[in-house]
Amino acid sequence: MSTTGQDFDLSEVSFDELPGWQADDPSQLFPALRSVLAHLQGSKPYRTGALGLTADDLAPLLEKAENYELAGAEIARQFFEQHCLPFKISIASGKQGFVTAFYEPELEVSATPDDIWKYPIYRRPADLIDLDDSNRPADIDPYYAFGLNRDGAISTYPDRGEIDRGYLDGRGLEIAWAKSKVDLFFVHVQGAARLRFADGAVKRVTYAAKAGHQFSAIGRLLLDRGELDPTTISMQTIRAWLNDHPEQVDEVLWHNRSYIFFREADVEGLELGPIAAAKVPLIAGRSLAVDRLIHTFGFPFYISSASLTHLDQGQPFGRLMLALDTGSAIVGPARGDIFTGSGDEAGELAGTVRNVADFYILIPRGAAERYR
Repeated sequence: MSTTGQDFDLSEVSFDELPGWQADDPSQLFPALRSVLAHLQGSKPYRTGALGLTADDLAPLLEKAENYELAGAEIARQFFEQHCLPFKISIASGKQGFVTAFYEPELEVSATPDDIWKYPIYRRPADLIDLDDSNRPADIDPYYAFGLNRDGAISTYPDRGEIDRGYLDGRGLEIAWAKSKVDLFFVHVQGAARLRFADGAVKRVTYAAKAGHQFSAIGRLLLDRGELDPTTISMQTIRAWLNDHPEQVDEVLWHNRSYIFFREADVEGLELGPIAAAKVPLIAGRSLAVDRLIHTFGFPFYISSASLTHLDQGQPFGRLMLALDTGSAIVGPARGDIFTGSGDEAGELAGTVRNVADFYILIPRGAAERYR
């Protein structure tokens, strides 16, 4: 099977072949399955990825989960064993799967700018348009899903450096202002945040659109320059380097031309995760961002990583998760981003996840025959 320039195969396995399956407790997935069902019943179906699995393929599993009576981990596992078949995703080149992690930061902000609070969080601008095959000019790479419409002429949108230098000044797009350009950059990387104001008010923001340019990891830039050790690189070491080299912050951040625009989101139920690309709340430790060009939101994935131990008190990682989000850096059939939760502690967990992993997709039995 080939898609997005990468060959991969699906091979059916048994549940007994999933490392750690008998120790996993997928009970937490059921509220998310019900949320996905409610969303699909009231909205258009999720986009079908190149793998070919559709929202209709997922629907029978969601409907069975809606009123399923849980009574512990074993019963939860039995539900998936009864209604799904697991398939291992293997990349033809032999390259292993890979996981990172993301979280919902909490950012101190101000409702008004001054000499301290001077870095804006922007809403989507009116001159940013969606691009597809019907309106994308021939000279714009097919990767670009957004572009600039200036008096009917379509081109690429200004990048991070141009926006930071004032391209959007005076348009009234600011949701709030942060005091740290670096903190705001990492909010862009995560794609969501809780904004905490001085008066105690809390707003939630989430991804609305992007300027269109490809994501370029600043960690990779610093590795290529020999500034960081590849054996210890993490979000924390990148932040520390930026803190120690303030005169180079703009140059390094502008290397990542991608720029994220936000929208204000519902703040009810802060104990729940943010609403992400699948339009349902993320569940800490059980939500996975995937390549949406290949995979379809809502499907269960089992992720196994013997080297990833700090998320499970020193035990190898083995969990059933739901594909509920995506990201610019999440590219490939066996590439995932684990949502670790909200706040600083979740950020500490997320910042050090860079591990090889095996990916298994659970396909509802009615659709699985197409892949056997």
